[in-house]
Amino acid sequence: MNDTKYRVAIIGCGRMGQNYAEAYTTYPDTEIIAIVDANTQRRNVLGARFSVDALYSDVEALLRDIVPDIAAIVTPTKYMKDAVIACAEAGVKGISTEKPIAARLEDADAMVDACAERDVVFAGGNLQRAMNEVQEAASRLHTGEFGDIRGVNVHGFGGEISGGGCQHISVLRLFTNTEVEKIVAYGSPPEALNEETDEGLIINGSFRLTNGLTCSVFGTPTPCRGVDVWTDECLVRWDWNPPEIFRGYDKHGNRIRLDPNYSPYPWNEFSYLTGSIRSFLAAVDGNGHPWITGADLRQALEVAIAAKLSATRNSVPVTLPLADRSLALYPRPYRWLGGDATGKPQSIEEANS
Repeated sequence: MNDTKYRVAIIGCGRMGQNYAEAYTTYPDTEIIAIVDANTQRRNVLGARFSVDALYSDVEALLRDIVPDIAAIVTPTKYMKDAVIACAEAGVKGISTEKPIAARLEDADAMVDACAERDVVFAGGNLQRAMNEVQEAASRLHTGEFGDIRGVNVHGFGGEISGGGCQHISVLRLFTNTEVEKIVAYGSPPEALNEETDEGLIINGSFRLTNGLTCSVFGTPTPCRGVDVWTDECLVRWDWNPPEIFRGYDKHGNRIRLDPNYSPYPWNEFSYLTGSIRSFLAAVDGNGHPWITGADLRQALEVAIAAKLSATRNSVPVTLPLADRSLALYPRPYRWLGGDATGKPQSIEEANS
């Protein structure tokens, strides 16, 4: 952390946006200078809660007055593309967004390209890939501490494969340091396959990776819920917590869990959102890359789209990258449009607490 105090705008200040606001208010090297939210009453309440006077109903009004150093875009997915591109074109140094990054693949491409063309640091959001223990386990896998990777599985790939499923794909790509290049999938229930959204969709199948491995994908329940990577010596298991590491078996045939002895991390107030924000700020400082990027979210969306495409075409193999960038997979309405538009608004009392 250097002496710079970054000026932050929170764009979209619903429940998740308020988590970002809490974090950026806490850190000594950031200050919130503006809040953007379409809900007038909530916007005013949150301005008072976070001691912010510059309050705006939309991004365009913000950027006419202020170009922040950091834009934390936490709107519903439908509105992310326009906000990201507007901030990039205005000269914002660093932009972060949430999952899923888009519904249409070409919209995700447009965001990634707009930031890359202007050297804007484009970070992803609140994903467990940004947990410091997940990053450390990945680093130890990459350096060969546990031996060569021999296999990998994904468990629990279902429900919302473009939303929560971002978690699985992002950890899979990180642990294996590879990309998904071919997908064979089948899905259930039939009614979910016929919808535009991923709500309730369960995917089983396989991902072929660019390192030559084939990853089995389980959407139906198994004893695990995350990503398993194994070598000749060890199993590294991410199951929605700091990864567990196993080596060998006891006399009953059960795997022996090791103390992973993870390094201490100086920031821990906001779970894995901490790693996301702190690595993002370090990247804006010129030190490394965000632990989850906008490009990572784009890749996760592409895998989800390809998986549903294969499942709806009788498990035909689908090769990535997808040639048709107009393909889309919509998240459930709450993620796409937000709580205000889908009958699940946050109460003012909750927003003020």
